[in-house]
Amino acid sequence: MKRISTLITLILFLSPAAIYACTNFIVTRGASTDGSTMITYTADSYNMYGELYHFPAAKYPEGALLEVYEWDTGKFLGKIRQVRETYNVTGNMNEHQLAIGETTFGGRNELVNPKGVIDYGSLIYITLQRAKTAREAIKIMTQLVEEYGYYSSGESFTIADPNEAWILEMSGKGPGVMGAVWAAVKIPDGYISGHANQARITKINLNDPDNCLYAPDVITFAREKGYFSGKDADFDFAAAYNPLDFGGIRFCDGRVWSLFRRCNSTMDKYLPYIKGETLERMPLYIKPDKKLSVHDVMSLMRDHYNGTELDMTTGIGAGPYGNPMRARPLTWKYNGEEYFNERPISTPQTGWSFISQSRSNLPNEVGGVLWYGVDDTYTTVWFPMYAAVTDIPENYRKGLGSLSHFTWDSAFWVFNAVANFAYPRYNVVVDDIKTVQNQLEGQFLLRQKEVEEKAVKLLSSSRAECLLFLTNYSKEAGKSVYTTWRKLSEDLLLKYMDGVKKNEHFKTVNVGYPEQFRGEIVKESGEKLKVKKLPGENEMTLGAHISAAKELIKQKNYSAAKTELEAVLKLDPNNSWAKEELKKVNSLLGAIDELHNKNFGMN
Repeated sequence: MKRISTLITLILFLSPAAIYACTNFIVTRGASTDGSTMITYTADSYNMYGELYHFPAAKYPEGALLEVYEWDTGKFLGKIRQVRETYNVTGNMNEHQLAIGETTFGGRNELVNPKGVIDYGSLIYITLQRAKTAREAIKIMTQLVEEYGYYSSGESFTIADPNEAWILEMSGKGPGVMGAVWAAVKIPDGYISGHANQARITKINLNDPDNCLYAPDVITFAREKGYFSGKDADFDFAAAYNPLDFGGIRFCDGRVWSLFRRCNSTMDKYLPYIKGETLERMPLYIKPDKKLSVHDVMSLMRDHYNGTELDMTTGIGAGPYGNPMRARPLTWKYNGEEYFNERPISTPQTGWSFISQSRSNLPNEVGGVLWYGVDDTYTTVWFPMYAAVTDIPENYRKGLGSLSHFTWDSAFWVFNAVANFAYPRYNVVVDDIKTVQNQLEGQFLLRQKEVEEKAVKLLSSSRAECLLFLTNYSKEAGKSVYTTWRKLSEDLLLKYMDGVKKNEHFKTVNVGYPEQFRGEIVKESGEKLKVKKLPGENEMTLGAHISAAKELIKQKNYSAAKTELEAVLKLDPNNSWAKEELKKVNSLLGAIDELHNKNFGMN
């Protein structure tokens, strides 16, 4: 991911648990409410810092070279030929509304080429600066690794433009071997798809270049390596280059299933697959029950398997306040057996995330929007960054703070301050966060039509004026999110400090534990925490009730005397004096009632 040591990078290649990192969701234009092609990306890693990249459009002289540094580590990999002209890129979207995301599936360790010059991250950002469409991007990406070698492990890329969305899956060929094996499938219009660190392309159509592309040797190479031995028509890309294991299903395909189940009511049938009970894989793409809006997609990317058997807000691991975060590592051992925590879409180690909108019914300057946010998707705020902008918000700028340098000026650190304050007291605090989150995102969504109508009008007379307007709007949106969240961090501390909360008058209100958790405490502690009577305290209380009963009888206050006598018998059920006196009192009260009814005609 970002700025980690070469040793950790090696571990990423070798350790399956370390690569369950990112989530992509894909919505084709026919599956969206407004004709948008949408993709999502969560950049998940404890070594990922949340910052917004910007590559301005540029022109280069003939023969210029581009130095390539590994995106994860900053390691110099080599030089490649620069093109004469590059496009403006904001985050993971360029001025032509082309957007690219990824998830790492790792695959076969022996296929990594440490002498390759192009790593997966550089491949994304170099391509965004050079391609206008998804198909062109696939061509450029595969040509780059063919010429210069692919440095990374197995990768799934999401590539979308205003008209099409594709999944491209790629793996190297081993040490010192140039090129890569790959397959790309177009998601049919009206359908949705996703991937999450497990290769998802299985069988490929070898005779449908409009919808399926692949490396010429994708099958022959698998045969040579012993990964496949059947007929070409039966070739399965994922089975050959990223065979399923339990982690690939539960931690990876599980996230895709959770997206699918919330969009299509038939997807619960794949729960046995997610639980490792069957090997019946989910389809690569499905048709949603209804078309999806940007707001719907925001909700989908905030997921802890809520309401399912895998729900992370329940169980002892969630603590007293329904915390969906779990202590790492992802898998752990107890008494010699291996266990695991669920791996949801929303996770604390997200550095940044986006939801892209590419729209064919609008000019490129206006149609491409990158809804961008930092940190955990459940507590982030996605704000609109128009892809053709010429500048970005100050508090999201690359180089402002780092994982080893805290600064309140960085939106990443402000959002982490809020989220990490909330985790230990989750369902006590999270509604306060969601309220502000909804206000901000709702405001941006509500204003979108108005902003874009104005931008289109400006574009008709001046592209420069249009870009200036959208740049200023995007920067103000980012600034508004940052300043509001900074204030929220202060307000939460003020309201919830020291394990209690304050009401609207700043008076202390005890939070306490939920009933179920109280029961667990009692079950675990037994009599240890039970409030006990001191020696002789019962006798003193008994005497007090007896004295009170005698005094009340003397005062002829029989109803109150009855209460005191009953209290005596509760403490001392065999007290014969109290039994006899209570019998007399009840008799008197009965007689009084009878006399009252007789004299006043009451039935």
